Amino acid sequence: MYTYAPPSVVAIVPCHNEEAAIGKVVTDLRHHLPDAEVYVYDNCSTDRTADVARRAGAHVRSEPEKGKGNVVRRAFADLDADVYVLIDGDDTYDVADAPAMIETLLSGPYDHILGVRRQVSTTAYRAGHESGNRAFNAMVSFAFRRQVTDMLSGYRVFSHRFVKSFPALSREFEIETELTVHAVSARVPQTEVPVGFRDRAEGTESKLRTYHDGFRILRILSHLLFHERPFLVNGLVAATLGVVALVLGLPVVWSFLHTGLVPRLPTALLAAALMILAGVFLVLGVLLNGLVMSRRETSRLCYLRFPAPPFAPLSARSVESSDQSAHAQRVPADMVPTRTAGRDSSREAGL
Repeated sequence: MYTYAPPSVVAIVPCHNEEAAIGKVVTDLRHHLPDAEVYVYDNCSTDRTADVARRAGAHVRSEPEKGKGNVVRRAFADLDADVYVLIDGDDTYDVADAPAMIETLLSGPYDHILGVRRQVSTTAYRAGHESGNRAFNAMVSFAFRRQVTDMLSGYRVFSHRFVKSFPALSREFEIETELTVHAVSARVPQTEVPVGFRDRAEGTESKLRTYHDGFRILRILSHLLFHERPFLVNGLVAATLGVVALVLGLPVVWSFLHTGLVPRLPTALLAAALMILAGVFLVLGVLLNGLVMSRRETSRLCYLRFPAPPFAPLSARSVESSDQSAHAQRVPADMVPTRTAGRDSSREAGL
């Protein structure tokens, strides 16, 4: 007889001064994901966020290094489960969409589900955020040749092997950029699911700073592009320098061919220097691209060390229509690698 063994699920909720909203987020998570363990990471809050979350039924932990990236890195290292749900604690995302995101992950099976925000109200996006998000989406889609609709979304679902092979390096809100670039660069199985997005609850204040955080995201995105696509970046620089060198140098060469003289020696030297630099950048791009390929092979081998998410087609979680359909569609319980949700890695290692 075949039965479906449900996977273990943990919900990770980073929080900084979200006393007014965190209680509802935890309550909604416990309602819509009754089998999940909810972990609220209090990130240097000065209000009663931790107490409210604890009373709502969440496991509360503290991360003294301020920044969402620091919280995500700590949670990914500490917690062990089959499925991870990452959601902000400001009650702007619709928790009711979490079960559908998890079902999508398991029915793939996928390693990364991106919650694409659809506005429930016309004021959910702050001025400048939507246009900036579209610009970043276009940059990543062009650079990695993979369509990304909402790279700055904070609502995501991950598999165990994605989390344990993700090198979280960011400190603050640029963690979403790092997650997106890692997913498209590593070419892990992923898809997108529309999720509700609404205004913040009354009495709460956004921690985002439009221009400050925008420049931080642009900086980390530029760094990641150079880190992950060095041939593209260096090739663009080389092409730009080469074009400028030709524009400056061709008239000098044309004059030399007709008169045998070099009337503009400084321009000729500048054009030659720019062309040499273009060649240097092109060679640098080729060498760095080789290093990136080697690093990706190592990263891929690390990723393959972990088992795939337990495959569970949607029909396997529906009510059985007959013994034959149950036998054909369900996964043997002894073949599903489940884990204890929220179990610390240190405990698993026997430390």
